[in-house]
Amino acid sequence: MDSQCNPLQIAESLSEYWFPKVISLVDNHYVKVAKLKGSFVWHKHDQQDELFLILKGSLVMEYEDKKIELRAGDLHVVPKGTLHNPVAEKECLVMLIEHKETAHAGKSENSKSRSIDEQLGTFVTENS
Repeated sequence: MDSQCNPLQIAESLSEYWFPKVISLVDNHYVKVAKLKGSFVWHKHDQQDELFLILKGSLVMEYEDKKIELRAGDLHVVPKGTLHNPVAEKECLVMLIEHKETAHAGKSENSKSRSIDEQLGTFVTENS
């Protein structure tokens, strides 16, 4: 991957919802983009935080005790070990920063889960 890319343009080009694509690598963290619509699945990442930056649209991050509404330009970090469920009523484009070991849906296996190999696609780096 080149050192310059446009996350919004890449996210707009994605054809599947809930299928993140790795666009860059920063130390031990993947930078990903995804196109979201509907509800994902309740899950948590026991050992890693997860950063969401809303590129376009809006997203509600559901927690057991609250909901956080996010709009384009908003950044939100889901703390490690926190049960959460992202929900996009309408199409939403996001950029994510996650540790390389972060499983897409935590330990929750479902039809929307994607392996890191699937998310990497054609992404190639000497550091992976």
